[in-house]
Amino acid sequence: MSLPNCPKCDSEYTYEDQNIIVCSMCAHEFTLASLEEAPVEEIRDAHGNLLEEGDDVIVIKDLKVKGASTPIKQGTKVRSIRLVHNPADGHDIDCRIDGFGAMKLKSEFVKKA
Repeated sequence: MSLPNCPKCDSEYTYEDQNIIVCSMCAHEFTLASLEEAPVEEIRDAHGNLLEEGDDVIVIKDLKVKGASTPIKQGTKVRSIRLVHNPADGHDIDCRIDGFGAMKLKSEFVKKA
């Protein structure tokens, strides 16, 4: 029997430890029953459009960045986003912004390009 990919990081390197499946990449623990119960959360932009992995988005307002001297300006295009489905801090988009580096954004501050 083949084990499922990790639901958190989508790694194929999982192993079974008694009745729990463990991801060797991010150490996320889950069961087969939890995979069947958990509905996939849809992430939508500020205008209600469904966002998908790899989409391009545009920032709709100036965003202050902690530790940076300048904000991310309205109209900045962000390419190839990654969606994060169980964020602890409210940010649900991982991305890389030119001039800023790796960032986490909230979907309420972007629109689909």
